[in-house]
Amino acid sequence: MEPRGWLPLLLQLGLMWPPWAQPEPQLRVFVVPHSHMDVGWLHTVQENMQAYVTNVYNSVVEALTLEKKRRFIAVEQEYFRLWWDGVASHWQKRKVHQLVAKGRLEFVLGGQVMHDEAVTHIDDQILQLTEGHGFLYETFGVRPQISWQVDPFGASSTTPTLFALAGFNAHVISRIDYDLKEAMQDNRQLQFVWRGSRSLSAEQEIFTHVLDQFSYSKVPRYEGFNWDGEAIFPGPSLDGKYPSMEIPVTEDSIPDFTHLLGKRVLHKASWFQTAHILWPWGCDRQFFNASLQFANMDIVMDYINSEASEFGFSVEYATLGDYFRAVHSDQVAWQVRDHRDFLPYSSDMHHAWTGFYASRSGLKALARRASSLLYAGESMFTRYVLLAPHPYLDPAWGLQQLQQLRWAVSEVQHHDAITGTHVPNVGDMFVEHLSTGMQGVHKLMASIIQDRSPAHSGKRGPWGHTVDPVLLVYNPLAWTVTTIITLTVDFPKVSITDESGLPVPAQAQRSKDMPSAYDLHVLTTIPGLSYRHYSIRPSRSSQEETGEPEPFVAKTTQFGGRLRRYGGQVGGSLVPVKNGCYIVFMDLDTNLMHSVWERQSNRKVYMTQQFMEYHANSDVWQGPISDNYVFTPSGTAEPAWEAVRMEIVEGPLVTEIRQYFYRLPTFTIYSRLARGPQGSDGALLCHHIEQEYQVGPLELNREAILRTSTSLNTGRVLYSDNNGYQMQRRPYRNYKNNTIARNYYPMVQSAFIQDRRSRLVLLSNQAHGVSSQRNGQVEVMLHRRLWNNDKWALNNDLTLNDSSVVHPVLWLLLGSRTLTSDLHQRSGLALQHQPVVMLREMNESSIHGPVHGCEAVTLPPSVHLQILSIPGWKYSSNHTEHLQTLQKGHEAKADLRRVLLRLQHLYEVDQDPVLSRPVTVNLQSVLRGLGSVVSVEERSLTGTWDVSEMRRWTWSMRDPHGHRGSGTLVLTPPRVASLTPRQTPALPLRPV
Repeated sequence: MEPRGWLPLLLQLGLMWPPWAQPEPQLRVFVVPHSHMDVGWLHTVQENMQAYVTNVYNSVVEALTLEKKRRFIAVEQEYFRLWWDGVASHWQKRKVHQLVAKGRLEFVLGGQVMHDEAVTHIDDQILQLTEGHGFLYETFGVRPQISWQVDPFGASSTTPTLFALAGFNAHVISRIDYDLKEAMQDNRQLQFVWRGSRSLSAEQEIFTHVLDQFSYSKVPRYEGFNWDGEAIFPGPSLDGKYPSMEIPVTEDSIPDFTHLLGKRVLHKASWFQTAHILWPWGCDRQFFNASLQFANMDIVMDYINSEASEFGFSVEYATLGDYFRAVHSDQVAWQVRDHRDFLPYSSDMHHAWTGFYASRSGLKALARRASSLLYAGESMFTRYVLLAPHPYLDPAWGLQQLQQLRWAVSEVQHHDAITGTHVPNVGDMFVEHLSTGMQGVHKLMASIIQDRSPAHSGKRGPWGHTVDPVLLVYNPLAWTVTTIITLTVDFPKVSITDESGLPVPAQAQRSKDMPSAYDLHVLTTIPGLSYRHYSIRPSRSSQEETGEPEPFVAKTTQFGGRLRRYGGQVGGSLVPVKNGCYIVFMDLDTNLMHSVWERQSNRKVYMTQQFMEYHANSDVWQGPISDNYVFTPSGTAEPAWEAVRMEIVEGPLVTEIRQYFYRLPTFTIYSRLARGPQGSDGALLCHHIEQEYQVGPLELNREAILRTSTSLNTGRVLYSDNNGYQMQRRPYRNYKNNTIARNYYPMVQSAFIQDRRSRLVLLSNQAHGVSSQRNGQVEVMLHRRLWNNDKWALNNDLTLNDSSVVHPVLWLLLGSRTLTSDLHQRSGLALQHQPVVMLREMNESSIHGPVHGCEAVTLPPSVHLQILSIPGWKYSSNHTEHLQTLQKGHEAKADLRRVLLRLQHLYEVDQDPVLSRPVTVNLQSVLRGLGSVVSVEERSLTGTWDVSEMRRWTWSMRDPHGHRGSGTLVLTPPRVASLTPRQTPALPLRPV
């Protein structure tokens, strides 16, 4: 069909401008070639490298070299770095440098991966961006300025804030609620300026583009323009034949291709405000034969451009930078969006993508443990190795251990990794990479301790070792922490003393995990970024004879089992469990929690908890199903137990309530109330109820929740966090379909419900799904086990038959809004970054000698030390010097004298009358032990820009006088920094 043949049809469909309207400029179509390469999902990284990734970069470099008009965008750096370091030839590297310099090969996003936005933590998002951006700047001297977050399952408002802080000029997303996208298309509102942070507001706004209904690929997926076909595994094809290869472009077939492209273009034109049309060309695992792709598309584009006046548009290869520069030049007055996010995401009325908030719960927990260990290892390595002599520790080796775990933690942030939306063998790969990296950092931290306090080789001690075991406890937070650490011992009669030989408060009790062993609870107070060590010895005889202190052995009280009640009297007999902040009343009629009295506000809140399960359909022919991604319950949640048994283990440091819920499977709640010193040191320890759960293995097609029902009058309004960064208000909404699932939200670190007098805060050390289905209720999805007969899922082994037992932990904070607002942020950090406990052997002189190390660090209560690390950057902080070094081809070494410091203001604007205020930080106190500081530079979030040189684009807006925030960091020579609420600057330092 000739082009002029379908233009009248489009006029009839209303896709072109009516005759009375002002004539529109000719459409300009930007064709952006790309390949969506998931780091994981259906195949491991190495399988993908072998099957198609290597060929993508090999053939793209060749194709771009052959024809100057061609363009390509590269996204995730894990694959590119593997190709660059392990595959690329000298010729290919030289060509890549040339293509990048000319803007024909453009790096967008630039992180190690395209991270998930729902269940990842802000610290890990920053890490993976920093890793990728550092490589790109070090290798090419370039800094990504456009994002490409086109596949994550929903969009968080944290992400645009981070990208603005990293120097980005535009942000691209795709997966938002289907009905919202339809409305935005109809109203030409797919482009807007997003102010992702309520506190930073306009200062960190970013232009945002939502891909239309065609997303980042063609719809249907293989309709035209896919001449290289589908990748095969283990691949590649020996004869060059691949499934679903499009027919070549010929004189006979070209009208079909131009018709299809033209129809898409004019659809898009009706959805956007400018004459510039973004047309992503590519999809999953494409361009592994880039020469074939470009050779055919060249013909199509040349044909259209030769008849541009007839078609009404021109076509050109482009990068995202090309497209957004054109849009920016139009100076349209754009709509402004506030800090609200695009979560949850539903692809249609029956598929709410809220199941992945809890899929593969064990991997989510491991990823966060690895992140916390990395955080601790970074600061210990920086503070304890930078200056002092290190006879046993090679700093280069230490940096290598940290880099290995940085890579693994970055990798697992991918949108098909931590989400649990991958096949089992890919999950095994993530676990292996995380576990290996953690082992290396554990070894590094132990080596640092040994470097400070060399072990003594002597005669065997009373435990059968050469010397007595010593407990070393490192506090990675930048304030003094008072907490209780727990370890397992074989018997309760032990003596525990500190570095001065003084006894330490301790408590022993029968282990919940090993009946023949004991849990030993030890009360410790550790200054910021410091460690303590404690000697543990078996008591040689009774305490009366030797005078040696022994731990108090906790008393256990057993309560009989109680069947689940369907009515009748409850609350007739209550047992109180107390600490200095709460009294928890347990109901002996049910063995369930009855109520909690919060002492400071003198208010009793009725509160009960039980395990429930949602049942899921497994037959795709019988209706919608739940799977790794989506949550589609068959009905309301049902009790997951028939009887509950309880025991209370009471001691001077910790009282533990153990509730065993019986059925197949068994669920358990371990609730702990701690007692510590009076005053501010013990406030965080006292003001929370720690709960550890044992869940699984589940029955098939069950989704397990913990439901907490309270007397709070909440109006079914829930608050949950975006990535541990800021809270979002989540009012309950009624939908025609799937209302339960569409009212689930991600909880990465915290959620709360409240009424006018009290607030109940839930803090988590891993991601979960959270919802408030009834007034005064909050439920957390803890675990999922699913199987269905979907043919595609079975063929790819993409099922969620997760038979594991998981042990998530929540902290419950109950109190007034003022109290919980004060404690919320620091308690969340205390849970996430608990002291690192190491057991090793030391001689007596080392035990009772001084603690070798650096001075303690104590930041103001509203400031968090987000990172203190030695990145190992190989580039000059002076951009001009760095580019000159690259041109000369000099091989640079890692600079171990450059330190990356990020400080984060913990509180949002108006969150707290005192703690939300701007705060001044004395950098010298933070930098104690690093030596004399030669210079302090304020850098962009990922460290590649000097902020004084960063010039982000400004955009015309419909409300230019909106609140513009006050997030500027002010540095006075190099002693103090001024932080405003929710600010996260990066400060690279160079000690002498």
